[in-house]
Amino acid sequence: MKIALGIEYQGTHYCGWQRQNHCDSVQANVELALSQIANHKIDISCAGRTDTGVHGVGQVVHFETDVERQLKAWVQGANTKLPGDIRMAWAKQVPDTFHARFSAFARQYRYVIFNRPVNSAVLHNRVHWEPLRLDEESMQRAAQALIGEQDFSAFRASQCQAEHGRREVQMVEVSRRGDMVFIDIKANAFVHHMVRNISGTLMMIGKGSKPESWVAELLAGKDRTLAAPTAPASGLYFVNAFYPDEFEIPCVELNEVLWQ
Repeated sequence: MKIALGIEYQGTHYCGWQRQNHCDSVQANVELALSQIANHKIDISCAGRTDTGVHGVGQVVHFETDVERQLKAWVQGANTKLPGDIRMAWAKQVPDTFHARFSAFARQYRYVIFNRPVNSAVLHNRVHWEPLRLDEESMQRAAQALIGEQDFSAFRASQCQAEHGRREVQMVEVSRRGDMVFIDIKANAFVHHMVRNISGTLMMIGKGSKPESWVAELLAGKDRTLAAPTAPASGLYFVNAFYPDEFEIPCVELNEVLWQ
């Protein structure tokens, strides 16, 4: 049978999602916990790999097993064996046609900025701190140039292994709640560091260092070296992967998490 799981994690102490031989990863911890529950080796596939220090609240994975367990046993059992900064949120049986990565038609990220003169101790490594006041309305107007299918090479990391930079951004919204500024982006797919590079660029516009037209200019120029530095990983969250209704995969509601 094939089981899908929802996973949330704080990525601060991990070298990203993907299993690696030389460091501790989220994937390695999840596979070890599930293997202990299944009494056999479990390999998982995820909706979207995240980098070192990046967090997740709606990561989706799947695995296959012949072992019969109640769905709550996968969640509750694995959680007893996971470190406190990784948790299973739900489990459900899915058809053999489901794939956590390839069945997803869109993904959503949120970049969280703590925007006040003094940093927060309790939010350390969970947000990006920006002491200068950001104009979120200017950032929102500039961000609308990102909507649609276009070449995002200006926001693509040099080490990106994708064949090309064309992606379709379906939604981008910059909003503020008190001292928190949120950059929410939904797209069919992302190139490497795309959200963090966009966030860095929008913050420069929010601080008044660049005009609102800069985003459109960067997109047209397709030159990564002309855009802003990559925003720190601590502010980035993988929020949701979206699937056809037939799979009935839960989504995270943004108004319920992340200081909204």
